[in-house]
Amino acid sequence: MHIYPQTRRDFLWHSGGGLGGIALAALLGQEGLLANDAAPSSRAPQTHVLHHPAKARRVIQLYMSGAASQCDLFEYKPALAKHHGEKFDPGEAVELFQSAPDKVMQSPFGWKRYGRSGKWLSDPAAALGDCVDDIAFIHSMVSKSNVHGPATFMQATGFVQPGFPSMGSWISYGLGSIRDDLPTFVVLPDPRGYAPNGPKNWSSGFLPAEHQATLVQPSAQKPIADLFPPEGTYVTSENDARGLAVLTELNRKHEHARPGDSRLDARIRAYELAARMQLTAPEALNLKSEPEHILRMYGLDRENTITPAKATIDPRQEVEYFGRNCLVARRLLERGVRFVQVWSGADNGFPRRNWDSHEDVERDHGPLALGMSIGCSALIQDLKQRGMLDDTIVLWTTEFGRMPCNQGSRGRDHNPFVFTNWLAGGGIAGGVTYGESDQWSYKPLDRDKPTYCYDVHATVLHLLGIDHKRLTYRHNGIDRRLTDVHGVVIWDILA
Repeated sequence: MHIYPQTRRDFLWHSGGGLGGIALAALLGQEGLLANDAAPSSRAPQTHVLHHPAKARRVIQLYMSGAASQCDLFEYKPALAKHHGEKFDPGEAVELFQSAPDKVMQSPFGWKRYGRSGKWLSDPAAALGDCVDDIAFIHSMVSKSNVHGPATFMQATGFVQPGFPSMGSWISYGLGSIRDDLPTFVVLPDPRGYAPNGPKNWSSGFLPAEHQATLVQPSAQKPIADLFPPEGTYVTSENDARGLAVLTELNRKHEHARPGDSRLDARIRAYELAARMQLTAPEALNLKSEPEHILRMYGLDRENTITPAKATIDPRQEVEYFGRNCLVARRLLERGVRFVQVWSGADNGFPRRNWDSHEDVERDHGPLALGMSIGCSALIQDLKQRGMLDDTIVLWTTEFGRMPCNQGSRGRDHNPFVFTNWLAGGGIAGGVTYGESDQWSYKPLDRDKPTYCYDVHATVLHLLGIDHKRLTYRHNGIDRRLTDVHGVVIWDILA
């Protein structure tokens, strides 16, 4: 008589081979090599009913932490050069974060037109010229906060307060996984550290805990923490299995005492996923199999071993940091990860290691934009040549923009009143521009039609086959959703 597990908890309890044994059982189950009454197969990918036909099935969000300057990257404003050095006076009171309105400041960078669309790009962002006709720019973005933490939350979760699920978690909840041996939602942080709010930016909030992101640090010696036992320790397959058995018993007691708490179930799912990832993740993160021309496209080389720096921003390091994360993101996407978030810019430090250029835009934005544009351009072109851009949404964002006037002699203060997002792939019309800022790049030209993150999120969900008003989760008596009570699909940027 066979005694076989009925649940994941029983599976962990009866498994005698530790994580490796679980992984083997999962693979054998997938290949039909275990009888149905001998062991369970691995959990099948979730399937959810779409609200309408989808044009995309996965997303990569590129997040520039610190507030990338729209008027130094993507918005060419001749008025800034014409009135450079004059008192900045837009005809109304100007609210700044940590300075007073001073003089109009032109961009320190040169500008050129690119592509059939003739899109203006600054010199550090010039690499995007190779794919600018695949991109839709939104120049009328507005934030509800000029403080980094709340504004970062807003772009990541749709709310300025903490405790809400990130967009990646909502998409994981709405669509489920594409495959069961890699996470549904992966975050690749800047190798120098986290953005403001840290891991709360990719939390599952009140959604079931299984929808939180898996953190991967490609530049680290161990990209995924605790996936394997430390070398040279006492851990063996036998005592690992015994440890899991004890842990499972404790988890059972914990769960029985706390009905409705999703964290226990998520923990058990994490054990299962870790077992399968022991076989799949190392290959996905190994760039040695990439041909030389692909590495060069992303600004890398075969012997790239840059150690993350904590001091000044170096152009070559910026190219390597961001390029490596973009290449890893592509590898994860093509292997079935549904949502990947790539961060550029760590929390505040001095000298700057993010996009928060209060002191010197040219010093900070120059290297960062070079790395960003090379990595983004390579990613879009690489996805396109592999036939993946058609069903992959690329979303570039930052928490707010920067002011057209100077702070000090060379910096710019925060500007929540207008900034830029852009999208490509997955049903997005390329070579278009939606919305426009005024002549200063201070506020939207049409102040009655600002664009919020709700609209961008609604558009991404729409392309994934989801009606943003119908993707809800009941929490504290409220049917919560990613777009709160706002948001309209931006039809003008859809193909």
